[in-house]
Order: sequence, then structure tokens, then C-alpha cells
Amino acid sequence: QPAGPRPFGKERFGQNLGPVRNRPRPQRAGQGGASTAELHDPNGVRLQKVLASAGVASRRVCEEMIAAGRVEVDGAVVTELGVRVDPATAVIHVDGIRIQTDETLVYYVFNKPKGVVSTMEDPEGRPCVSDFLKKNKDQRLFHVGRLDQATEGLLLLTNDGELANRLTHPSYEVPKTYLVQVRGPMAHGVGAQMRDGIELEDGVSKVDSFRLVDSTPGHVLVEVVLHSGKNRIVRRMFDAVGHPVERLVRTQVGPIRLGDQRQGTIRALGRTEAGHLLALVGM
Repeated sequence: QPAGPRPFGKERFGQNLGPVRNRPRPQRAGQGGASTAELHDPNGVRLQKVLASAGVASRRVCEEMIAAGRVEVDGAVVTELGVRVDPATAVIHVDGIRIQTDETLVYYVFNKPKGVVSTMEDPEGRPCVSDFLKKNKDQRLFHVGRLDQATEGLLLLTNDGELANRLTHPSYEVPKTYLVQVRGPMAHGVGAQMRDGIELEDGVSKVDSFRLVDSTPGHVLVEVVLHSGKNRIVRRMFDAVGHPVERLVRTQVGPIRLGDQRQGTIRALGRTEAGHLLALVGM
């Protein structure tokens, strides 16, 4: 029997990255934006090599993408193959998606088990995130937001402070998806009630979506999406409608899905996945 949450019904959650917020159409280099000469860093690395190293495609395919006008550097489309850039400072997009080329920045997905606290260290000696890092222990990582000790699922880890701040800032309204198991049956209209808003001690809170996933004798499984980052918000909302949470699993943050990642494991995000996260918060 593999480790991790048992599958609920026939639900499968793959790494569908979903839509990305539209960006303004960039100008070609030299057409009102930065010129190719301004973008060119003689001490840098050829653009096609930077793209290939970031895992976009083979170097030859990357050259074709540049020539086709699909690559932007610092907001300007580059079509010349001789352009060199500094991977640590250049802001590069391919087909409108940010490509993270700074190799010092790392991004991980941790499938947090129940009973683990969302801290890197715990003075009480409880299991914490650093217990699962293994080969990543030397990296100065921090968690993006928190999951309470009893909640399982997706927790992002990174050393990118700017991204972490934006992902947790209320103004960016980053959606988070949860599977919630409660005792059933569930009265008709609970979903509409939670979408309309529930009065809690710290104000009205609502879910963005509410979907019934599965129902068995005595148990109901629902999927909710919300962007609130309030403490224990999902549990408090279900308590308020008379259905205390039995099990809670976060399956998605923004465009990043947990998929079938085993519980207690850490997975590095690909450069494209990281780019979707950056695009989500305007980076």
C-alpha cells in the first residue's frame, strides 16, 4: 500500500498548470522598447543556451523560438541569436510565461503529512518540515504560508523571498484548493451558503467554489477553492455550517497541483512550473 492520502473516489489531480494571467503584448527590441544593443551583455551567456539550461527545449529548438519572436528579454521581443544575457538578472519570458533562470533560487512542493508542524524547527520537538528535507538541509528554505498540524497536503518551500511574500499577500488573491471530508449527510444549500459568505468572529468569509466530489454512508467529500489566508479558515467555515472537518488535504496552490506525489516527499518544481507561479503574482 503506497504512502499518502488514499484516493477519494475516482478523483485524480494531475499537474495541470491552468491559465496564466495575460501580460501586455511586448514590443520588439528596437521598436520603442529596449534595443538589442541595450539588452546585450557581452559578458553574459547566449540567450539560447540560457533557455536550454533552464529546460525550455534543446538549444536548436530554442534558437528557432527566438527567431520566431517567441522570446522576450526585459519586456522586449528578441529575434537575434547573438544576444547574450546575465541569467541572474535578465527577466525572460517564452510565449508569455516567465522562465526562472536564476539557479540560486529554488522551489519545492512538500506533501505534508498529518501531525507535522509547518515550521522549519520546533522547540517542542514535534515533527517539522526540516525533518523531511534530507539532501536540502543546507539550503536556507522557508515555507510559503502554513498548514495547521492536522492538515495534510501541499506546502510550498523556497528561498525566493519576493515570491513568497506575494503568494501570501491578500492583494494577489492566490487561490488554494482543498479536499474536505466531513460527516454526512450534508444538507442541501450548504455550498450556496459558503459561496455567499459565512459570518465568523473575524468577519465574513466565503469560498470561491464548492463542489461535491463523493458521498458514502456517513461521509461526504467536497472540494473547495478559496483565496483567504486566514488561520484555520476552512475548518472554521465548516464548523459554522455544522459539519466539523474529519480530514483536510490541500491539493493545489495557484497553478501548482499536488498530483500523485507521495506523502512526506519533496519535489522540485520545474522551471516552467516556477514560471507559472511568478506569472500568477506579476513577477
